[in-house]
Amino acid sequence: MDDQTWSLETLTERMALLTSAPLDLLTPEELCTHTVELERLGRLVDAARARAAAELADRSRFGLGSDSLAFRLGYGKAAMLVEGLTRVSPCEASRRIRLGTSIRSTRSFDGTLLPAEHEHVAAAMAEGTIGVDAAESIVRCLDQAAARAGISLEAEANREVAERTLVECAETRTADEVAVQARAWREALDPDGAEPRDAEIYDRRSFVLGRESNGVRTFRGTLYGVDAALLQAAFDEAEKPGNVPRFLAEDDPARSVQTSTDENGEEHTEIVDSRTREQRRYDVFAGLMTAGVRATGTESGGMRSTAQVTAVITLEELRSGKGVGWLDGVDEPVSAATIEQLVCSNGKALVILGDNGEPLYLYRGRRYFTAQQMRALAVRDGSCVWPGCHAAAAWCDGHHVLEFEADDGPTNIDNGVLLCPHHHRMLHKSDYEMRMIGGRPYLLPPAFIDPERSPILLGRSRIGINLALGRQLE
Repeated sequence: MDDQTWSLETLTERMALLTSAPLDLLTPEELCTHTVELERLGRLVDAARARAAAELADRSRFGLGSDSLAFRLGYGKAAMLVEGLTRVSPCEASRRIRLGTSIRSTRSFDGTLLPAEHEHVAAAMAEGTIGVDAAESIVRCLDQAAARAGISLEAEANREVAERTLVECAETRTADEVAVQARAWREALDPDGAEPRDAEIYDRRSFVLGRESNGVRTFRGTLYGVDAALLQAAFDEAEKPGNVPRFLAEDDPARSVQTSTDENGEEHTEIVDSRTREQRRYDVFAGLMTAGVRATGTESGGMRSTAQVTAVITLEELRSGKGVGWLDGVDEPVSAATIEQLVCSNGKALVILGDNGEPLYLYRGRRYFTAQQMRALAVRDGSCVWPGCHAAAAWCDGHHVLEFEADDGPTNIDNGVLLCPHHHRMLHKSDYEMRMIGGRPYLLPPAFIDPERSPILLGRSRIGINLALGRQLE
């Protein structure tokens, strides 16, 4: 142990000298080689730090009581101990423990050394060939698949193949590319896991508005994938080179207008966007928010964005409601049910691809309800039709009672109802059904709630209620 401590002290001293060594005299080739070797050295240190954190966590595990190392040193749990010893953030301490636990070898009761939980990842990190970012992506995705796919011999063999393949990928590809491959393997190993993961991700959505300070208020939050894709599409549209600046503040155009005269003596006026990237994105966000507030049932809203979200999924998976799809600008795949909900509200375009993935044909079918139809639905339904929900009609989506894709349901008023995004999502993912009876929407509860599945009349139109009351008084 003393030899190990001495070698670590010597290594630390030499590393300190290495960090202060001049680099300006290196040739380009030497500098590139120096950078690569430093990265490998850093990966080795990262692996050692993760294993050390995992060992601290094991010696502080629940059940040791007063023998827990964290308890003996005055810390409540292992992550606090790592944080206190290393002075890293709580997030980094927890990250090291998670990764270290997956690559750390353990001993059985008889002292036999057992392989790490993720043996291929552990071996690659021990050699410095992959970094912690790629390793975390591999471990996280494989663990997510294992949590649902079971522990059969076949499932374990498939995960072993996936881990070995992903480690080989990580030795030559960037961490972001490895993350894409890891998510693809996760979906292949656990094809039914996307939908419950969607629900978990959706539950983490949040928006927090801070207190005002010096005339401004901070905000933070977590965006659900569909909403993140929509906002990213709006940003991409506004930042596209050559586009006329949009959502300028009232005083921005006057400050950013430039007038020039061509060789024919004609004057040309050009709006030059002098805002920073962050300011442009803020103005896009504020403009879309203002447009949403201003948009009513009688006017289209001149500030409405033309941004679109691209969702990619096979026709078979969209019809069956099983499998996964991908949103443009969002790395995490979403379930087919989530894409079906998105398409139900916003329409779809059919793109036929060739054998090599090349687009051959584009057809845009009218899937979404028009503004006039939405106004008619607002008159009939009043608000979200789900029992007990009072979401205003302006916040609601138009839902096809007879599904457009699976049942050839028409985009007509007598096949549409208003649902807020929450209950629209719930309907697509639950055992509830909707039927149109006599031009009015009815909800059929699941059999475990009502064995008779008695239809429940939906909607709370004030006009309809008054007419019904009037008939009772006659």
